[in-house]
Amino acid sequence: MLRILFDKNVPYSLRRYLVGCVVRTAEDEGWGQITNGELIHASEQAGYELMVTCDQNIQYQQNLTGRKIAMVVLGSNIWPAMKPRVGGIVEAVNRAAPGSFEFIDIKPLPKRRRLDERRPE
Repeated sequence: MLRILFDKNVPYSLRRYLVGCVVRTAEDEGWGQITNGELIHASEQAGYELMVTCDQNIQYQQNLTGRKIAMVVLGSNIWPAMKPRVGGIVEAVNRAAPGSFEFIDIKPLPKRRRLDERRPE
């Protein structure tokens, strides 16, 4: 069973789509306040095979060459924007291999116009 760690910014709702995986969060492990490098190291030491994060800067800060853990980075942490891309996220999780990195582009939802509630004078 694939062991997955969700970084603190990943919506918990995604968990239910990762059937057959063991999913825990950084907070579950007591790692909510450590740096990305420490988080990757700690998760590898704890036997996690994949980390899912919405921290898009991590791809520029961390090198996964030679690492045991894979990483899937999501382009948004807004669940309504992410939900239509769940199939692609699950596919990325399933093809992850040690040291691999995959970015899932998630477009923001269109902004809704607010109606001006003031009445004309």
